[in-house]
Amino acid sequence: MQSIRSYISGTGSYLPQTILTNDDLAQRIDTSDEWIFSRTGIKQRHIAAENESTSDLAEQAARAAIADAGLQTGDIDFIVVATTTPTHVFPSVATGLQQRLGTQVCPAFDVQAVCAGFAYAIDVADK
Repeated sequence: MQSIRSYISGTGSYLPQTILTNDDLAQRIDTSDEWIFSRTGIKQRHIAAENESTSDLAEQAARAAIADAGLQTGDIDFIVVATTTPTHVFPSVATGLQQRLGTQVCPAFDVQAVCAGFAYAIDVADK
């Protein structure tokens, strides 16, 4: 039997402030709110600002998760970031996040597995 070595002790999220609705999108391309919503269920999406990187978004979500878990950044001993939208291929988003959180003494790397990224990251963390 496999033992579980990791678990989710806190969660956090962050959404950029800029919102693009389906109606906004319909002003840019030939589409409509009804067409998009009936096929995807999407009414709006959050768009990162020009100066917002994936590491910026990850930092906000990570700080919220750390606070939710009742931890400090110094308690973090391993960082795995699951993303398909890194700001740069090198260095990784995880190392940028590591630097921002001040946790330089732990391993940090990205996992890119599209929609399955979260599941892969959890599996990697549990090893």
